[in-house]
Amino acid sequence: MQQTETDLDLINSILAGNTGHYALLVKRHQRFVFTLALRFAKNREDAEEIAQDCFIKAYKALGTFKQTSKFSTWLYTITYTTAMTYLRKKKLDSTSIDNDEQVLQVANTDSSFDANTIEKKSTYKYLNEAIAMLLPDDAAIITLFYKGEQSLEEIGQALVMEPNTVKVKLHRARHRLKEKLQLLLKEEVKELI
Repeated sequence: MQQTETDLDLINSILAGNTGHYALLVKRHQRFVFTLALRFAKNREDAEEIAQDCFIKAYKALGTFKQTSKFSTWLYTITYTTAMTYLRKKKLDSTSIDNDEQVLQVANTDSSFDANTIEKKSTYKYLNEAIAMLLPDDAAIITLFYKGEQSLEEIGQALVMEPNTVKVKLHRARHRLKEKLQLLLKEEVKELI
């Protein structure tokens, strides 16, 4: 299949018997599903397991995809419910947004001497650290809205909420993210002094 094939084209092909095309769907969405899973699990190993479970569940349920929303929205709904189920089973407690003593995980960055690249990576580092400090629901809404470029309606479908509820939660999550970023940057300034 060509790169220009849509998710729906791939799904129809898979349902017609070309199961090998599922790898293309996984490849398209694996990074974001993993990122979303990591927002909930807070560690790489659990996030990888959640992401793998999501793609297995999505494959088994592909015939039930009604195509009334985007495939990504449907997949993120599966990711959300799988992550919540996984966390309940592991009995990981959600930490308060006021608890600043958390282990932070950030993606490895390659070294570069380009000042703009270094500055951009530093910005992403602090942003990812601040998102990791949020409650899982806040982190998911921020991630879906900004990184996943999902609309309020799509986020509502994925998280089983009304769009107005998502709007309010997004506003509150932005405020909490701002607080976390201010805290992180304040600590960074202290280190420089």
